[in-house]
Amino acid sequence: MPQISEKGKILPASPIRKLVPYADQAKKRGIKVYHLNIGQPDIETPSIALEAVRNMRLNVIEYTPSDGNHTLKTKLCSYYNHLGIQIKEEDVLITTGGSEAILFAFLSTLNEGDEIIIPEPFYANYTAFALMAGATVKTVTSSIKNNFALPPISEIEKKITPKTKGIVIINPNNPTGYLYSKEELEALAKIVKKHDLYLYSDEVYRRYCYDGLQHYSVMNLEGIEQNTILFDSMSKRYSECGIRVGALITRNKEVLAASLKLGMARLCPPALGQIAAEASLDTTDEYFARVHQEYVERRDFMVDALNQIPGVVCPLPKGAFYSIVRLPVDDADKFCKWLLEEFEYNHQTVMLAPASGFYHTPGLGKNEVRVAYVLKKSELKKAIETLSVALKEYPGKTEGK
Repeated sequence: MPQISEKGKILPASPIRKLVPYADQAKKRGIKVYHLNIGQPDIETPSIALEAVRNMRLNVIEYTPSDGNHTLKTKLCSYYNHLGIQIKEEDVLITTGGSEAILFAFLSTLNEGDEIIIPEPFYANYTAFALMAGATVKTVTSSIKNNFALPPISEIEKKITPKTKGIVIINPNNPTGYLYSKEELEALAKIVKKHDLYLYSDEVYRRYCYDGLQHYSVMNLEGIEQNTILFDSMSKRYSECGIRVGALITRNKEVLAASLKLGMARLCPPALGQIAAEASLDTTDEYFARVHQEYVERRDFMVDALNQIPGVVCPLPKGAFYSIVRLPVDDADKFCKWLLEEFEYNHQTVMLAPASGFYHTPGLGKNEVRVAYVLKKSELKKAIETLSVALKEYPGKTEGK
């Protein structure tokens, strides 16, 4: 039988989706599954986006430009300018979701054998995209003990070698919910400039920062304008994950030109998704205020409820809608599978994402999971009650720390 490629063999399975078959089987048995494993909010998509799709007047759904619709790019620039981030239309490439923006950027800037540095834990798909580009991921490890703050800059600089091409940050962070400060980013900018590296920044969750903290974009860092590459997505900001529209944003014209070649190879981003995305950019600040408050209430409830369970440690996220949570279990991968295969409480169970898939260093995150607080509080309450019972019954429970 013909063999698959080496890249096909080494690409990691998604820690977010790999347990889906077990969840499907649980549902077939009549078990209600609370999905805390994936960043799929139950927040309603802005009605303005839904109406734009319902009322479109197209007779033919045509190809769009490979770099995205002019009207969408223009409106996206206005959105950024409103936030104090000055970009122009020629700085923007519309992509098929934020994931494609990451892949295009890596393929356009990384050669076989190049290295990128990422604080771990990090969004698992970065590993896959780096492998697709032939690059190697080097990590600096953050810790639950200080809420996953950025490791010391000195530790990051120690990882730099002649093969290092860039540093990746996710701000606010997925999976930890940590929000990098302006001071941390300025410290990063110094070593980026010193070593002439790319600074890739995933800022998908910028509208959801809490406790009075403000998001600071790498696009506003001075002296590294040609080094910064920004990843954006409509998915989480407007609760419309299925439209698959994102953006690669940079003032580096060579990176954009190379990325556009990849964009031409896939022809164009989704036509209907761009219609919804363009309309979404007219969403009012009142919408964001309501959603922001909803996430704060969910976060506060979740953190308090989880930390009341013996042996559980849940830091307070400062952004996005995720947290890495330490559980009193011997192996979180086994526990998450056990929840779906063998456990039920009142005909219900919980689906979590094992944190080991968000770490690059083998062995880390073994007793941690990522929890996405994307369900309304009444559902979160049932999910955490179910999890509490599960932790009492799990045969591989530990004392916790």
